[in-house]
Amino acid sequence: MAGYETTDVPIIVRGDGCYLEDANGKRYLDALAGLFSVNIGYGYGDEVGEAAAAQMRELPFYTNWGYAHPRAIELASEVASLTPGELNRLFFVSGGSEAVESAWKLARQYYTARGEGRRWKAVSRHIAYHGTTMGALSINGIPELRAPFEPLVPEVLHVRNTNRYHRPQEETDEQFTAFLLDDLDQTIQAAGPDTVCMVIMEPVQNAGGAFTPPEGYWRGVREICDRYGILLCADEVITGFGRLGAWFGSERYDIRPDLMTIAKGLSSSYAAIGAVVATDRLTKPFMEDTKMYAHGITFGGHPVQSAVALKNIEIMKRDRIVEHVAETQDTFRQTLSQLLDLPIVGDVRGTGFFYAVELVKDKDTRESFDHDECESLLRGFLSPRLFERGLICRSDDRGDPVVQISPPLVAGQQQFDEIVSILGDVLTEAWTRVHR
Repeated sequence: MAGYETTDVPIIVRGDGCYLEDANGKRYLDALAGLFSVNIGYGYGDEVGEAAAAQMRELPFYTNWGYAHPRAIELASEVASLTPGELNRLFFVSGGSEAVESAWKLARQYYTARGEGRRWKAVSRHIAYHGTTMGALSINGIPELRAPFEPLVPEVLHVRNTNRYHRPQEETDEQFTAFLLDDLDQTIQAAGPDTVCMVIMEPVQNAGGAFTPPEGYWRGVREICDRYGILLCADEVITGFGRLGAWFGSERYDIRPDLMTIAKGLSSSYAAIGAVVATDRLTKPFMEDTKMYAHGITFGGHPVQSAVALKNIEIMKRDRIVEHVAETQDTFRQTLSQLLDLPIVGDVRGTGFFYAVELVKDKDTRESFDHDECESLLRGFLSPRLFERGLICRSDDRGDPVVQISPPLVAGQQQFDEIVSILGDVLTEAWTRVHR
């Protein structure tokens, strides 16, 4: 943050399609979709604004506490029609962190409402990011984010993630899956299965750089959760609403979760809204006698936010946004794969419109950069140079050093080529600087 003492904060004043413009007239290609969230891009402001204005005229706000209003009902029904399996009950919140927080509280209260004793522990993965509120932060698997705020909410256990790149090269998918599932099983057993309420994981893990699951992984996670009577929550705050080439990552990987968290793409971030989605089985205990889900969000299901989210989903369906990702994702991967010709690029991984490029010192040994080298490479050079070239992506070393690429879902070959052209030039320059 000290850098802003000597550097002006970019003031973004305008957006159109995949592009942004700042107060100085500088134009940028947003290859991060406003933190993985502006799924329909920046070109639908008039249409979405009309929907918001119409709702403002009809009902600008009323709470969902003990009441309901048409837009929240319609949005819940619309989302339920898109979610896979039996996920059909929605609890609305204002964003992703609140969704994760609410899911953990729901999972904890579910077992109490059933009279099954105390289950309060959650399980997530190493280096996984799930939010910034105290509960969501506790679920995070990133020590550097957790440390300043400890002690956190007890008790979260962290298991190995699906980072394949630094595993033995001769290891098969089957062996890797068995290794990961054994780690999850042993962690739950050590914690005491009857104390664990929830396993929460992203379909494709964001932090660390777009870790996709090996074959059989999600089937095995589901089986372990069933064996111990633990709820499985898919964190789809990033991966939902088309990012992976399907409406939800849970659909693509047949995850079959009991809970799902959504936000970002629900409105393409044209409004601040998120939700926890649950099954009838999960909500049934709260409908009996005097029991209740003792939690609430004032702005949850806000009528204007709901109207914006409804319009966003209408646009995505009408303009075949999810289908566009499914149809062009292979071309996107092939275009990004050109970066593998660079000596500094060790891996290009991901799926849909959700990718990471891992940077290495040595491609043969897969040796990474150390902390000081990452600081110099990522924040000292890459971030400012990419900004200078007008490409917004993310240089991140919460795990190994990566550049994250996740453009709006309306991006096409022109944007794919532009991303690779700029990134290729800058990474070539970075390699030269490293080996001076």
